[in-house]
Amino acid sequence: MEQYIPSKLLANAVEQFSKLPGIGRKTALRMVLDLLKRDENTVKTFANSIIQMKEKICTCKICGNLSDDDTCTICSNRQRNHSIICVVENIRDVIAIEQTETYKGVYHILGGLISPIDGIGPSELNIESLKERVRTQTIKEIIFALSANMEGDTTCFYISKLFKGNNLKISQIARGVAFGGDLEYTDEITLSRAIEARTDYFTE
Repeated sequence: MEQYIPSKLLANAVEQFSKLPGIGRKTALRMVLDLLKRDENTVKTFANSIIQMKEKICTCKICGNLSDDDTCTICSNRQRNHSIICVVENIRDVIAIEQTETYKGVYHILGGLISPIDGIGPSELNIESLKERVRTQTIKEIIFALSANMEGDTTCFYISKLFKGNNLKISQIARGVAFGGDLEYTDEITLSRAIEARTDYFTE
């Protein structure tokens, strides 16, 4: 049965909210009705924050993280260990690892994983800039913190081959993360232990 909505303007707002991941029409309606109860300034602040986010957030020129400036707060933090790079698939993985409060290095966001079946090859990922960082900076270790699935393993294998022969430690987070699981959904304790118990990554 089609959801009854008494106003076209209300229906339009519900339609836009329901386009967000994990938001069904019933949840979208509850959210919109809640906004209607709030005062005008609160709603304007809410709307403006989304507009400013879209217009002003940029990508860190070093690691690919989201940032308000050319360089993100992690890459510009001198307290971080810039000789260790944790390679992740996306920004959500950075957020997940940062929640553990145990990793003190920096990151490199690939923007995806190698997946030939989906037409995603190395050239579609942020790999060249990783090579440039290793070439121009004093990097001692690369940690693979990619999802434990076939695409993640393929990506690890490909990148590790690029740096074979370099005087560079290459490691992989421990398999406390179940195979087939996405990193962003792993609980903080498991993820923290997986990083601390990382192992050397070897390829033939």
